[in-house]
Parts: sequence; C-alpha cells; structure tokens
Amino acid sequence: MDPEYDWIDTPITADILRGALDLERTAHGVLPHRLPAWARAQCADGQLAMAESQPSGVRLVFRTRATAIELDTLRTRRDYVGAPPRPEGLYDLLVDGHLAGQAPVSGGNTLTIDMTNGSVERRSGPAGTLRFTELPDGAKDIEIWLPHNETTELIALRTDAPVEPAPDRGRKVWLHHGSSISHGSDAASPTAVWPALAASLGGVELINLGLAGSALLDPFTARTLRDTPADLISVKIGINVVNADLMRLRAFGPAVHGFLDTIREGHPGTPLLVVSSVLCPIHEDTPGPSAPDFGDLGSGRLTFRAMGDPAERASGKLTLRVIREELARIVEQRSADDPNLHYLDGRELYGEADAAELPLPDQIHPDAATHRRMGERFTELAFGAEGAFAGLKA
Repeated sequence: MDPEYDWIDTPITADILRGALDLERTAHGVLPHRLPAWARAQCADGQLAMAESQPSGVRLVFRTRATAIELDTLRTRRDYVGAPPRPEGLYDLLVDGHLAGQAPVSGGNTLTIDMTNGSVERRSGPAGTLRFTELPDGAKDIEIWLPHNETTELIALRTDAPVEPAPDRGRKVWLHHGSSISHGSDAASPTAVWPALAASLGGVELINLGLAGSALLDPFTARTLRDTPADLISVKIGINVVNADLMRLRAFGPAVHGFLDTIREGHPGTPLLVVSSVLCPIHEDTPGPSAPDFGDLGSGRLTFRAMGDPAERASGKLTLRVIREELARIVEQRSADDPNLHYLDGRELYGEADAAELPLPDQIHPDAATHRRMGERFTELAFGAEGAFAGLKA
C-alpha cells in the first residue's frame, strides 16, 4: 500500500463486477467464476475448472474521482514443462472507455504441467498489488479488465476517492460461448481478446463464456446460457468437439439441437448466432484428437497435431468441414420456424487467405494480430446492416 495516498477501501461485490456469473468467497477474498456453482458441480474435469475460473471478459466497473487505484490480487498461472514461459497476464485499465494503462501483478501461485505424463506441480506464492496512479481528476468511469489467462482472486480495492457503481448506460448485453479462441488463447491482453474487441466496437456489454478446451455442447453450459439475461447470443461450435474426439456425427446433430433447444427455453426470441470454427488446417479433413507435438516441445515450442485418420470420416468421425456442413444444415432447418436464428461460417473470420498471411503459431490458436482481425470482422459481419445483430450496435 502506497502511504502517499489517503486510501479508501471498497468491498469487491457483484455490483462493481461485470462478466462473472458467480463470486466464490475464499480464504483470501473473492474468486470470480464464469460458470455458476451448480454447473461446476456437474463436471469434475480439471480443464473446465481451470478455464471457467480464468476471468476472460470479467472486469471491475465503477465511477470515481480517484486519481490513484490499487488492487490486491492473488493469481494462479500455468507453465508447461519444456515450453517457453507463458506471457504475464495483463490488467487493462479503461478510463471512460479508452485504454489508459496496462500492468501485470507479481507473485501468486504457479501450476507447472508436464504434458508428457499429465502431472501437475503447484507452487504457492504471495499476493501482489496492481497500481495505477496519475489518473485524470474529475468523475470518470473506470474499468479494470482482469487477465484472461490467469485465475485471479480479488483481495482488496483501494482508491483515493469514493467509488460507486457505474450507471447503466443502456447498452445491450451480448452473451457469447466458444472455445479457447473465444477465451483468449494468445491475445495480447484482456481487451484484445476477439469477443472483447468486437463488444467494444459494437457498443455492447460482453459476457464471455469462451471456455478453453470446453466448448463441448455440455447441457450445463446450455442451461447457463438459458438462465443468463442477454439481448443477443452467439455460440461458436466446432474445434473442441473435434480435438477432444468427443462424439460421432450421429450424436453431434441431436446434441446441437438439444443445446439450441435449451437456450431457446430462456431466450425464445433473442437473436441467436451459431458460428462454426475458424479455419484450422490440421483438422479441416482430419479427425481428432489433437495432441502436443512432443518433437517440437523438445525444441522449446508448443504445437499440436491431429492424431486421427481421414479415412475414419466414413465411420462418423468428425472434422471441421463435416461440422460446418452439419451446423449450416441444422440452422437452415430450424430457422424456418425461428427467424432470429442465424449462421456464420467461421472461415469468414479467419480463412485460407488469412492463414497464408497469419498462420496459427501452434496449429490451433491465433496470435494477437489474428484476434484483432477476427474481432473487427465479427463486428462487421454480426453488427453490420446485414448481420444477425443488426440494429443492436450502440
């Protein structure tokens, strides 16, 4: 704590936090979750637990005259044996909607994952403090976007002037679900994750349920989408179903129908956009599962390869090309009775020409420049005059 300021402590409660669906009390403070407790209880998968606790799209939002802000947090980051250290998670500070600062927080816990045998070593560390000073005087809206790639416990918020919840600006709420690409993968910072960028350009409030490795048509995810208030909804389906080798074509179609049926129970007339996978050359015609390429890991690079056999498509194994065809068919069939249901081919966000210019560094996940391109294109395609969300842009 910087003694230069007369600090005011503000409890971290749901009225100054957006993008989280649950706040868990911990020994240190509060842990934002992007799935509610009842949903988390229905799946013991460690990958899902890690993904939903990483606060992609979660941000503190308040109004204040403060010129200095401190936030104590305890992060949990992950590293992979043999791979280069992952970049530090960044906090993005927005003042009246404009990026005004970025910083990491030191300390915290580390999970070291050995992908050759699945072992995980946990090392505990101390909490750290985020500090932004010399902010402009006068009343202003503050947003502090939490790192999209680090589980973050919020311990204490201090300012040198009182804080109050930001007023409702009347913006529409966009609820989005997808895979690690929607979660943030290798985006530069939390506001540079493609859905966050699209939300900013589209003038909407984002709830990002991009869950790395976990966009698997789970019923509890569908019920979460059903129960979460929203003005527009998108679901991005494809890559995780393939790279987990989760199901065959026979199961996929009914699972998609059931997923959409459940969402429609809570949002019968809400614009609902089904988005297929962006181009991923290793899985366009080769089924999953995906696996780390341990040869590249030995040279200090983390990349993935497709382990399936293209011949297995004949027995119902899924590829991205098959999934796109099935999603287009399902949406066309359902839209006859559901005019607010729409389809977007993910290759319009990132396709063959983009892959030639901006190849996927690890064969699955886009880099920071591609996140920006995808966010800009989604804004044009979804919020534009002919898009599923036309007329809802602020």
